[in-house]
Amino acid sequence: MEKNTKISLICSIVAVVLAIAAVVCPIICHPKAHKCESQEAKAESGAIVYFNLDKVVAGYNMANDLQASFNTKAQGIDQEVTRRRTKLENEDKELTDKLNKGLLTRSTAEVKYQDLQKKVADFQNYAQQKQQELAEEQQVILNNIADAINTFLKTYNEEKGYAMIISTQGDLLPSPVAIGDENLDITEELIEGLNAAYKK
Repeated sequence: MEKNTKISLICSIVAVVLAIAAVVCPIICHPKAHKCESQEAKAESGAIVYFNLDKVVAGYNMANDLQASFNTKAQGIDQEVTRRRTKLENEDKELTDKLNKGLLTRSTAEVKYQDLQKKVADFQNYAQQKQQELAEEQQVILNNIADAINTFLKTYNEEKGYAMIISTQGDLLPSPVAIGDENLDITEELIEGLNAAYKK
């Protein structure tokens, strides 16, 4: 009788240990599997989601192409402005040297200085005009990028049906979304979609 009691007690203990092992083992042995399952869950229709605009723009091929084209043009203008400035500085130096060496009369020097001042005024107008052109072109680029993202978001949300899509900016402490569930962050999905649409 005692032997049967001991056997059933041992069987009960083994059954409890096996039950605990069945629950605990998958969590201990496969912690990454559980983490992956939770990360694979995406925001459902009607959810409020967000994206980091800085990251989207940085990863958006159209934005990068437009910016590269702008940088090339800006560099060319900068080189031309520098070339013209250097030429005027050399003319001024040459005129001053000739005057100091007595190679020009005062009246001739005055005429040449007036001519140089006109060239300087023309140069300043040119430099200012080019600066305004670049600022305007930069704004047009930003408008095009914003319009492309906005147009894509409208089409994207027709399919997803989110209640709201919030744009956040910054890396140190993003604003307005300082912290949020990673499953609600659609940044990478937007970058992929925008680049696919741009490629077409």
